[in-house]
Amino acid sequence: MYTHILIATDGSELAGKAVAAGFDLARRFGSAVTVVTVTEPWTAVVTGEAALGFSVDEYEKSAHESASRILAGAMKLARKADLSCATVHVKDQFPAEGILETARKSNCDLIVMASHGRRGLSRLLLGSQTTKVLTHSSVPVLVCR
Repeated sequence: MYTHILIATDGSELAGKAVAAGFDLARRFGSAVTVVTVTEPWTAVVTGEAALGFSVDEYEKSAHESASRILAGAMKLARKADLSCATVHVKDQFPAEGILETARKSNCDLIVMASHGRRGLSRLLLGSQTTKVLTHSSVPVLVCR
């Protein structure tokens, strides 16, 4: 049914459920798997006279280490599930855009991802990357909660 599944993860416990669900589907359908994590662009937080944040170099190093840890964890789970999978770290993009771009470039026919299920004001203020993927994806999206 699905030949290539893209699984998006940010390394959270909730995203881990989506990874497990995506691997289960891949095993059932004999699908290829790509796991993606996305690193947002560096920004400094400026308030008043003080600027808070990491330098660009510190941020990039931290983002690389975090992405490597997240993807290594996914690879470990893939080995346990007896699956091979590709991993992708998309840098300097917002999650929805990075996920959609990776799905297009990898010719994926299903995206699996988690949703925190925020509602009301918190969803409005924080935005929903899942909603953006659902809205703009040309392939089916399986949302795990």
